[in-house]
Amino acid sequence: MERHIEEQIIEKELSYTKLIVKIFRIGKDIHMTLQGGEKPHIGCVVLAVPRPSLDGNGTGSSTASVINVTGHKDEILCRWMAEQVAARENAVTVCCGGFHMDHITKEQILEVKKAAEEMIRTLLK
Repeated sequence: MERHIEEQIIEKELSYTKLIVKIFRIGKDIHMTLQGGEKPHIGCVVLAVPRPSLDGNGTGSSTASVINVTGHKDEILCRWMAEQVAARENAVTVCCGGFHMDHITKEQILEVKKAAEEMIRTLLK
């Protein structure tokens, strides 16, 4: 298997805080952490396993299992990140972590989502 992702830390300044993604290999597998906001934490753990695409065009998809801490919504970011990386890298991928801001606005939530998407797309280029 050709390896694309190597150990790195990606930081993205937002208008009100910072988002950090750390990535490293464990053998052929990939481990990622996501953290940011006023109170970084572990709000979920996502395990994504690559699988053949349902349209029959080879690998290109993944299936995820999620463990959430009650009341946390970090799955939205971590699941998307893990599934994207697992499918693209054809590697079992774990993403865990959390982002928290008190009194966060809808616009700030969208900024976090956009930043996470940009970070993963940059990583997968």
